[in-house]
Amino acid sequence: MSFVNEKNLPKIIIYVFMIIMSSMILMISYFYVKNTYTNFEIEMLNFRQQYHNQQKINLKREVNTIIDVIKYNIIKDNADEEEQKEDVIRLLNNISFQETKSNYFFVYEILNFEGGDDFAILKVNPNRRDLIGQKISTNYEDSKGNKFREKFLNDIRVLGESYTQYSYKKLNSNEIKQKISYFKLFPEWNWVIAVGLYMDEVNEVIENKRKTLELEVKNQVMQNIVLFGMFLSIAFLISLAVAKKIDEVLKNYQNQVRLNELNLEQRVKEELEKNREQEQLLIQKSKLIALGEMISNIAHQWRQPLSELSSILMTIKFKHQMKKLDDLTMEKKSNEAEKVIEFMSNTIDDFRYFFMPKKEKEEFYLIDAINTVMNIVSSSIHNSNIELIIKVDKEIKLFSFMNEFQQVVLNIVNNAKEHLVNKNIQNAFIKIYSVQKNGVISLIIEDNAGGIEIEPKNKIFEPYFTTKHDLDGTGIGLYMSKIIIDKNMKGKLKVRNTQKGAKFIIILPS
Repeated sequence: MSFVNEKNLPKIIIYVFMIIMSSMILMISYFYVKNTYTNFEIEMLNFRQQYHNQQKINLKREVNTIIDVIKYNIIKDNADEEEQKEDVIRLLNNISFQETKSNYFFVYEILNFEGGDDFAILKVNPNRRDLIGQKISTNYEDSKGNKFREKFLNDIRVLGESYTQYSYKKLNSNEIKQKISYFKLFPEWNWVIAVGLYMDEVNEVIENKRKTLELEVKNQVMQNIVLFGMFLSIAFLISLAVAKKIDEVLKNYQNQVRLNELNLEQRVKEELEKNREQEQLLIQKSKLIALGEMISNIAHQWRQPLSELSSILMTIKFKHQMKKLDDLTMEKKSNEAEKVIEFMSNTIDDFRYFFMPKKEKEEFYLIDAINTVMNIVSSSIHNSNIELIIKVDKEIKLFSFMNEFQQVVLNIVNNAKEHLVNKNIQNAFIKIYSVQKNGVISLIIEDNAGGIEIEPKNKIFEPYFTTKHDLDGTGIGLYMSKIIIDKNMKGKLKVRNTQKGAKFIIILPS
């Protein structure tokens, strides 16, 4: 018993409506949550960047404050330079801009601005008092192998200031942490005054900011999900009313629908049967045309050998009548006749093997496949005054369906020949050549028949599409060629126009 009937239709409408609405709300909720958290990450990224920039500004401000204090004391105090330096050193050893942070000032007195092992003396460093008064080197490396002193000295020499990031022991701790410092030259004393900030303290502030914002985002998301739920409930009530109304309308059309169903079913059957008949007729027509082409090609191939055989028989008859048919002449003409008959037999074999279906892949030379096709159509092409140019690498091998590949080549060559003949092209030619590059083999077939006039050009590969007269073509040949190359042989069949005609490109893996 089918669940879908007139009685259950209102319920089905409600269920379908609820499923659609639920799906839409779930999708909206999903994208809303996704976009909210994406915006959250963008906001955090911007906050991180702004906070880092602000900390750099703060470091620079702190150093500039100290330099302003030094300059003020120099102007105000009449003491000598050494006493002033000692006062500044005592001041810097006891200053911390933020009591809860690990900030501190440190000072280098530069002895050699070019750097080296004794480029400066460490004057102030509350974190490394053991180094105060000692000469230090630009070759010193932090825990990550970074020569940070060399970097800031290069910046000082060029810019007079530097922001440098490096690893260093944290104040009142044995931990090595990432640190960013601002260095600035005080040229009056050849001092470099610096203050730094440990990145773990910066990251702690950023993480606290993240937690606060994340809680706000979660609350906002929950509020919107509740609103979506309320909207879904209202939509459900509306769907009940709509379903009831639809049920009333459907009952008025039940009898009419039943009658229409019977008529429609009969019409569908008739149309399907008509389409099947037309399809079978087209396929049968294609088979008959292919058979006719094969017989025509055999006739072209046999015309010259039959003439030669007739000439041999006439020679034998004439010599016999003249009583001059000796054994040597008979032997010679018999051999000539046997060769002609052998050629005709081979022609039949070529056609028989060509049209014999094979469903197993085999390895074959590309030139052999082309030559087999040419044995079938060459006479017809030459009799149509068409120049055939073949430039195929004799070493190229393929592992695929040889017969199907030959059928594709035959279809394309026959199409080119027919267009050249129908358009009465002077100096007509068909050119077949190969290109092997980067593990891909391309076989190109060109003609000078003026090209493909329809747009898009790939329309010629559609089933039942033909540019020939209705009596001359079925539109199946190129469609089947496309199926063989693209699906069976895992390649590509393409077409484009050249200045003179059409170019078909068969691309296959080597």
